[in-house]
Amino acid sequence: MGQGQSIVIVGATSAIAEQCARLWLQPGVARMVLMGRNAGRVQQLAADLRVRNPEVELQVVVGDFGDPADIGRMVDEAVAQHPADIVLIAHGYLPDQAACQQDLEAARDALHCNGISPVLFAEAFLQHMTARNAGTLGIIGSVAGDRGRKSNYVYGAAKGLVTRYAQGLQHRVARSGVRVVLVKPGPTDTPMTAHLKAQGAKLADASAVAQAIVRGLRLGRPVVYAPAQWALIMMVIRHLPRFLFNRMDI
Repeated sequence: MGQGQSIVIVGATSAIAEQCARLWLQPGVARMVLMGRNAGRVQQLAADLRVRNPEVELQVVVGDFGDPADIGRMVDEAVAQHPADIVLIAHGYLPDQAACQQDLEAARDALHCNGISPVLFAEAFLQHMTARNAGTLGIIGSVAGDRGRKSNYVYGAAKGLVTRYAQGLQHRVARSGVRVVLVKPGPTDTPMTAHLKAQGAKLADASAVAQAIVRGLRLGRPVVYAPAQWALIMMVIRHLPRFLFNRMDI
């Protein structure tokens, strides 16, 4: 295999990540590592991508996203043959807020999967990137992390953790050749939000969100809201006085 970019996607079978993978199947990308928890689903995605572009070398890495030791092992395996030029950390799920309020294990699992696990993956990849002083790491947070709201504050807290962590990483690598991109999607039309769609919520198209992510990582932007209008929406929500915010049913 000749020279070309090497891309790693953590949580590759998520709807947004899959759309990103398809966009990355283009000239200049030589390798793609798909990381997931379910071997069958990841292999199925790899087979689909091979049909779309047989020239891209595809590798599958599977493991336990909740185990720090296995996270370290997976990251080392992903970059053992070729250093990662771009990493996208995209796994997570939207928990039921009411269930998290009633079940401490559900709350713990939501916080770990959506917050702690992505952070551990990022830390492991950054060790390799800083050693070679190169690479772009994208980590998916959420607009939910911009301000805690009663409708999803457990999920929002996890994504708030990701936001603050990414800011710290950006400060850490500011004078280096490494770039950290924090992605904040708004509600997006994926299987994760099917219940919101059934309730009539207006959701962004997953392919459009993926295009914004791929473009943002290519440009190395510090923060990518997807779609872009969420930057203005969340700026307003963040700055609403508490007495007004507390009257809102959001």
